Amino acid sequence: MGFSHRLQTSQMDKKTIAALVVLAVSFWYLYQNVIAKLVNDWSVDDNYSHGFLIIPIALFFVWERRNKLKQAERMPSHMGLVVVIGSMAMLLAGILGSELFLTRVSIIGTIAGAVLFLCGWNHLRILMLPIAFLILMIPIPAIIFNQVAFPLQLLASRFGEMSLMACQVPVLREGNVINLANTSLEVAEACSGIRSLISLLTLGIVYGYFTDSRLWVRLVLTIGTIPIAIAANGIRVAGTGIAAHYYGAEAAQGFFHSFSGWIIFIAAFIMMFALYRIIALVAPAPGAARKELTEEVELTTG
Repeated sequence: MGFSHRLQTSQMDKKTIAALVVLAVSFWYLYQNVIAKLVNDWSVDDNYSHGFLIIPIALFFVWERRNKLKQAERMPSHMGLVVVIGSMAMLLAGILGSELFLTRVSIIGTIAGAVLFLCGWNHLRILMLPIAFLILMIPIPAIIFNQVAFPLQLLASRFGEMSLMACQVPVLREGNVINLANTSLEVAEACSGIRSLISLLTLGIVYGYFTDSRLWVRLVLTIGTIPIAIAANGIRVAGTGIAAHYYGAEAAQGFFHSFSGWIIFIAAFIMMFALYRIIALVAPAPGAARKELTEEVELTTG
């Protein structure tokens, strides 16, 4: 009986490996051009350079769930085939319509459908976070990007104007252009803050995942990156305006402009860390509360 069971298990493993190999080859054949263009966009567009980190982080999430995956009962579902076919239709529509976003989103649908078809709902639920996390590697469609970028430009301009006025710096704002006594600063699309917003959003998800197991805390940290990114970019615009006012237009360009982006990003991360500390103080994790209580008891009895 034991030998027969091992033989059946071995045969199932061979079939699974063969299916995975066929799936990997088919996936690469279908998506090699889509993936090549996606990687190229990560390379040339600074707004999405974080895309190179998404796949390694997603793979780490999968590796972290390896024990749960081993323990989960494997129950393949034909619904996965439906999801894969739907994703293939999306891929075809994207190719025929020259819509990159559809072809790229279909990658995630194909992966989810393959997991469901080969392993079942239990495995898909375990892998939901790593698969959903891949969405962050896909550039936003241009029509949505432009709708988001311009309001962010105006927000950064208003924030910069109010900050300069608070510092007693003469300023006149016209849309996204800040006029100073000796120069004018344009809050261009590259300075809208959408780059730091996307990067901080990714960082917020990862940071929340590793710092707290509570779902609502992770959601608060993720959503909190939006106002933090907007505020941080506004501070950068204000700092650039102050530098230009006191040291001339050259101070707002070149090295200072690039270096200030890194400084502000670090400041934004510090704000995100401060947000988590506030949450931890207001609503400490149950484990942390028990640990503090235990330490207090030990100190009292000691």
